[in-house]
Amino acid sequence: MIINKEWDNILKKDYQKEYFLNLNKFLNKEYSVKIIFPKKENIFKAFQLTSFKKIKVVIIGQDPYHGINEALGLAFAVPQDQKLPPSLKNIFKELERDLKIKRTNPNLEDWAKQGVLLINNCLTVEKDKPGSHRNKGWEIFVDEIIKQINNQKENVVFILWGKSAQEKEKLIDSNKHYIIKSSHPSPFSYKKGFEGSKPFSKTNNYLISKNKKPIIW
Repeated sequence: MIINKEWDNILKKDYQKEYFLNLNKFLNKEYSVKIIFPKKENIFKAFQLTSFKKIKVVIIGQDPYHGINEALGLAFAVPQDQKLPPSLKNIFKELERDLKIKRTNPNLEDWAKQGVLLINNCLTVEKDKPGSHRNKGWEIFVDEIIKQINNQKENVVFILWGKSAQEKEKLIDSNKHYIIKSSHPSPFSYKKGFEGSKPFSKTNNYLISKNKKPIIW
């Protein structure tokens, strides 16, 4: 078992592919000699908390956080006792602006358990080295997950913040699913389209229109 019975069954073909076997070897070595985030047991936390059957929303980040005690295995989330990273601070700012919800809990596990799949384009990173695990195989793996969601499910909301996430749009059938796009919530691009984009109300309005329970953000 790599993730759990449900996800393993969906991804079992990929587990045998050369890219994944090479990725596994690379990670075993990296974790043995370097400080890698998140902790090894949390690499697939997003999938452990969000079952394939329950997925309503997919939010795609870039890398895990690369600072000590930040990465949780959920895109954009940090542990309860950590200072809010700038991107998450802006996400919460937009949430309050959009739905008047003043959120303080940064671990986002409650979102994940409601069917919000919070995944990064790379699921691991070396300490203090953003982008260090790019082009090692994670992108292929994440593409496969998006393809499986696209093909096997209907009426899923894909929230694509920033260029990296928006490159996944070509894998998504917009006739079957709802795509929400804007600039990234980082301070560099917050004012370039993320501010005022209302992704939370748009998501819930769509889910309600498809007779699905809205997310309690």
